[in-house]
Amino acid sequence: MTSAPLLFTVRRSQPELVPPAAPTPREVKLLSDIDDQEGLRFNIPMMFIYRHEPSMKEKDPVKVLRHALSQALVYYYPFAGRIREGAGRKLMVDCTGEGVMFVEAEADVTLDEFGDALHPPLPCFEELLYDVPGSELIIDRPIRLIQVTRLKCGSFILVVYLNHTMSDGAGLKLFMNAWAEMARGAHKPSIQPVWNREILMARDPPHITCNHHEYEQIFSSNTIKEEDTTTLVHQSFFFRTSDIVVLRLLVPFHLRHCTTFDLITSCFWCCRTKALQLEADDEIRMMCIVNARSRFNANNSPLVGYYGNCFAYPAAVTTAGKLCGNSLGYAVELVRKLKAEVTEEYMHSVADLMVIKERCLFTTIRSCVVSDVTRIKLREVDFGWGEAVYGGAAKSGAGPFPGAAYIIPHKNVEGEEGFILLVCLSFEAMKRFAKELDEMLGKQN
Repeated sequence: MTSAPLLFTVRRSQPELVPPAAPTPREVKLLSDIDDQEGLRFNIPMMFIYRHEPSMKEKDPVKVLRHALSQALVYYYPFAGRIREGAGRKLMVDCTGEGVMFVEAEADVTLDEFGDALHPPLPCFEELLYDVPGSELIIDRPIRLIQVTRLKCGSFILVVYLNHTMSDGAGLKLFMNAWAEMARGAHKPSIQPVWNREILMARDPPHITCNHHEYEQIFSSNTIKEEDTTTLVHQSFFFRTSDIVVLRLLVPFHLRHCTTFDLITSCFWCCRTKALQLEADDEIRMMCIVNARSRFNANNSPLVGYYGNCFAYPAAVTTAGKLCGNSLGYAVELVRKLKAEVTEEYMHSVADLMVIKERCLFTTIRSCVVSDVTRIKLREVDFGWGEAVYGGAAKSGAGPFPGAAYIIPHKNVEGEEGFILLVCLSFEAMKRFAKELDEMLGKQN
């Protein structure tokens, strides 16, 4: 017998603009040619869940976070501005100091009522982030939309809408850390933010020097099954340590030192491809988000405190028949190889490609992309209430692209550390995906 879905009511105050706590420079700053590509022109909701902390009983999380936010914006003042679009679709930030959108809310529910699933997809998630009209747009709108929802038990849920043209996951973590430090009484961030977007501007003249399968524009008439977006559902799958051991035993001995990310990503790609029931000769792509900060010259100090987008999503290309007809090791080899492609030169080549190909979108047909947020450790963001119960993406899919998945570190209610895989598929494909995953992990009935 399945329990009834959790329903609760959220009461919100009127949205307000929170400006920087002190005067900030009035200027226009160009985004980089990595930042303003088509594939990043969307908002992505990030969620943080905090339990009641007895030592903070006299503190109101809404007031603490609102005040600290205004202080953090003094240092991250471009977030208080507005995105503008110039000639050639070039994006820039008009540092107006207007502020970010902030919503105070209360829910008539306790954290315990959510049960074991203190991670996405959360029941009534749409109630935890007020949908300000036009919030799906990024130009001439507040760059951040934030809702802090108090729960009856003293816990609270923070949802931050991230404008992806401004920051990647690592950049978000820098901002969140600074905000949290202010909430805990600091007067300035321990890591000073830097703009330096010129590092990832296209060269003059721009010239593409690497292969970029992720931006190849392909056409296909056989996309109906994959592109059925009318019944999309979001689901999370928890990988225990024992599950990772099972996957590791499925790959050849010489690959068993591969990362957990490689294993889960390869597993996801194989199960998803089977679930979509593609033709054997259909060309498919797996794109992995690769943080490129470490790929730059070690002496490149301008990247310390850099909160712009500094990643690529190189693509592995094969056919559905080859992927599904080989062992998991075949996918792992492809994933490992594509991650190694990202170098400083690769990043400059992407920036040049964006200018030459008019900021084109990555390939979406028979493609999926996996984002690894295990290393940025968003759960560690501490506003004074301790580590978050959950910190990471609020749902799978990225903007208009449902084929985006996330791998997020998570501790379940039993205290077991593992990884959540957030997936978005059509209802029928999701059922097939879950079955394929159980079979691969040896859990089939």
